[in-house]
This record gives sequence, C-alpha cells and structure tokens, in this order.
Amino acid sequence: MKAAYLPGDSTTVLRDAEVPKPGHGEVLLRMKASTICGSDIRCIYHEHLGKGPEGYQGVIAGHEPAGQIVEAGPGCRRFAKGDRVIVYHISGCGVCNDCRRGYMISCTSAKYRRAYGWQRDGGMAEFLLAEEKDLVYLPDELTYADGAQVACGFGTVYEGLQKIGISGDYTVLITGLGPVGLATAALCRKLGAQRIIGTDVVAERMQLARDLKLCDEVLPSGPDNVAEIRKLTGGNGVERAVDCSANAAARATAIRATRKWGRIVLLGEGGGVEFQPSPDMIHDQKTLYGSWVTSIWLMEELVERLVRWNLHPAELITHRFALDQVADAYSLMASGKCGKVAVCFDEELAVS
Repeated sequence: MKAAYLPGDSTTVLRDAEVPKPGHGEVLLRMKASTICGSDIRCIYHEHLGKGPEGYQGVIAGHEPAGQIVEAGPGCRRFAKGDRVIVYHISGCGVCNDCRRGYMISCTSAKYRRAYGWQRDGGMAEFLLAEEKDLVYLPDELTYADGAQVACGFGTVYEGLQKIGISGDYTVLITGLGPVGLATAALCRKLGAQRIIGTDVVAERMQLARDLKLCDEVLPSGPDNVAEIRKLTGGNGVERAVDCSANAAARATAIRATRKWGRIVLLGEGGGVEFQPSPDMIHDQKTLYGSWVTSIWLMEELVERLVRWNLHPAELITHRFALDQVADAYSLMASGKCGKVAVCFDEELAVS
C-alpha cells in the first residue's frame, strides 16, 4: 500500500508499506478520510520538535482517521467487518487511572501509550491497523469526513466547551479561527451561545467564518481587541472565551476580554502567554481551564449530538486531496490559507 511520512523538513515522502494483518483485538481499516491537524504542522511537518507524547517516531502520518473495517482479528467483541468507525487517536495502556477514565490522551504508561501518526502508524495510507478499544462507531448519518474531524479537532473542542459550559445566556469569544476555532464556533452555535465573536489574522479564515455564518462578529486580531470586544458587550466583556490560536497576544485578549466571573479555556497548543494574575484573573473571579483532547466516552457522546443537531464537521473542509497529492495537502495546511484540509479515498474523494 502507499503511505505518507513526514521527514521534518516541510516535505512529505510517499512510499510503499506492507498492508498489516490484524492480531488479537485489532482491526484493519480501509481508510476513507484523514484530516490534517495543526499539531502535525507545528510538531512534525516543519521540524520534529515534539518530545514524549508529541515525539514523532517516523511512522505513517495522520492522527485524524476514519474508515471502514475490512478485517477483524480474533478476540474482537463489538466491531466487525463492514463497520464504519472513527479512531480515537491515542492508544493507551488501558489500565492506568487516566485510561480507566477514558482519557487515553493522558495515559501514564511510557511503554504502552502510542498515538496514531506519532508513535504508531496513522491514517495517511490506504489501510490502517487499529485496536478495537480505540474505535468509535460512525453512524450512517455522518460521513467519513465528518468522523475524521471528530477524531481530534471537534472532540478536543467539545471537551473544552463542556468544561466551561455554553448556553444561551452567554456571549463567547473565540481567538483563532483556524479549523479548531471554526469547530468551536460551530459547536457553540448548536449549544445555544447567544452571540459569538471571533478574531484572527488570516483573511481567508475570517471570511470562511463569515461565509459559514459561524460568528456574529469577526475582528482582525490586534492591540485594540479588548476594547472592541467590551464595546460590543456593553462594556462588560464576554462570559466565555476559548483560545484556539496558541498566540500570546490572543491568549491575553481572551483573558482580559472576559467579564467578571467568566471562564476561559485554552485549546491551542504551544506558545506562551503573559498576564497579571490579580487584575486580570483574581480580582475578577475568573476561572482559567486547560483542556487536552477528550475522553473516548465524550467522543461517543459528541457523535450522538452531531446526528441530533444535523451538524456536519465536513462543512469546514475547504480542500480534499488524493493520497498521491499528500504533499500539496500538507503544504496548503501549513500556509494557513484554508479551512480544514483532508486526504480522502473512494467515495469521500468524489465529494466536491
């Protein structure tokens, strides 16, 4: 089979690999959609920066996979040949405290924790070997391209929004309108947010937020954002803020533009932030959350909600590529001048 690898010099390498054979408790997937995450660009594509859980070990790339089971190994208890599935992108040990909570992302086993596309082969290939325990059922109402985004981006956002709580009482600020920020806006809409304000520096992403009617207000990122946001909210600020940018200035804006008793969650990876604890947080009784991916049970809940809401993450995909065009896919995603980018197969590639 053909498979894509990331040597860490802003290129991709497509080469032949053996089609794996599923062992006990494993399944072989025919890949249908594999979307590109910003973490792939930040930690692998340009340079191999990651350590530990973010350490790339030269495996097949891609940690947002969805596909169809073509072979199930012995010992599989729930899933079978023909099932449509999403792959939760971290395979944990299964027995540490975090795994037993469903948070394999936080698995503490240095020996057994392996993320797809980082320490074990991922979805940028024609086939993927996965452990049955890492699968989430993909209902017929959702496409494979919908499911691929649940595997990381939408799942990560849903977790963060559950932590801060979203309702019709709240105005929400989203700093950073890349794929994660756009996913945040889409989910906030369905969760009933009263008003959504977004900020970014990339014109294409700002326009996409407007075109998809995901944000009520879209502001160019800049030093006046806090004042602008307070003016839009009667001088009070927003009740909830979500940073998806990993940018120091944008993170500070998210904190300072949040009103008293508000909540902020940081989703964007990397970077830093500076703020004054007393005036920016303590005296205004604000709460700041960090949130990393999600649990597999909350991912299953999200899939159920997407069907209920008739929400399709694939609407955020602006470009689809065949596997033999994977170099173009990563290059475009790295430019930032796009929404979500997907490498697709079979029926998903035929979608215009």
